Amino acid sequence: MVAKLQIVGGGKMGQALLAGLLAAEWAEPGELHVADPMAETRAVVAATCPGVSVGDVALTDTDTLLAVKPHLAVQVAQELPSPTRLLSVAAGVTIGALEAAVGSDVPVIRSMPNTPALLRAGAAALAPGSAAEAVDVEWGLSILGAVGAAVEVTEAQLDAVTGLSGSGPAYLFLMAEAMTDAGVQVGLPRHLAATLANATIHGAGKMLVETGQSATDLRAAVTTPAGTTAAGLAALEQGAVRADVAAAVRAATERSRQLGS
Repeated sequence: MVAKLQIVGGGKMGQALLAGLLAAEWAEPGELHVADPMAETRAVVAATCPGVSVGDVALTDTDTLLAVKPHLAVQVAQELPSPTRLLSVAAGVTIGALEAAVGSDVPVIRSMPNTPALLRAGAAALAPGSAAEAVDVEWGLSILGAVGAAVEVTEAQLDAVTGLSGSGPAYLFLMAEAMTDAGVQVGLPRHLAATLANATIHGAGKMLVETGQSATDLRAAVTTPAGTTAAGLAALEQGAVRADVAAAVRAATERSRQLGS
């Protein structure tokens, strides 16, 4: 069976995308190939995804998902044997650098996924290169969409995507830490505070995604005038939580621009 897609780089993100593609029945196991120089990585892929072919070199004339570490991306892309098109998940590696590596006639798509893709709950954005057409964009969206939400942006917007959703999970992890600590301060055992904080963030996220209601409407629905939630929100607003979140997104976006240049 001819490979429908090869994943070059079998690390965590490569394995997450592979698992998502299989779960979504995007391809049969025999239509997927993973190339990685590490024997241990290949063994893990072979054990967890039976039927997927593995090897230490990339295939020729094959659609390719580049999932290596950013500092290796250009070198590995240069060594790819005639990829038919390329989707990169390497953070900060520009479309121009990738096109220079594989040839300007190859459709190149640069993307920015985030770590919840490991649980098929990711948020990703992609930007097409000069040779990429609508069919190539849909191809990229179908791959990233197998592990969560995926949208198209311009390359100039990818730094903002990095600042918002790429770094965003860490902002919520910090919120979970803060809520857990606060729960301990008001009298809960730490393990119970952590369980409740984590489950609250998980449940609120599901409501945001699955109800179709805006964050503003959902917040209003659980805020009784002069009630406990109103008191807590007033304290957050007094502490300038909105300004702090905006500052975090701006700082991460600027850092992404610096790394990309």
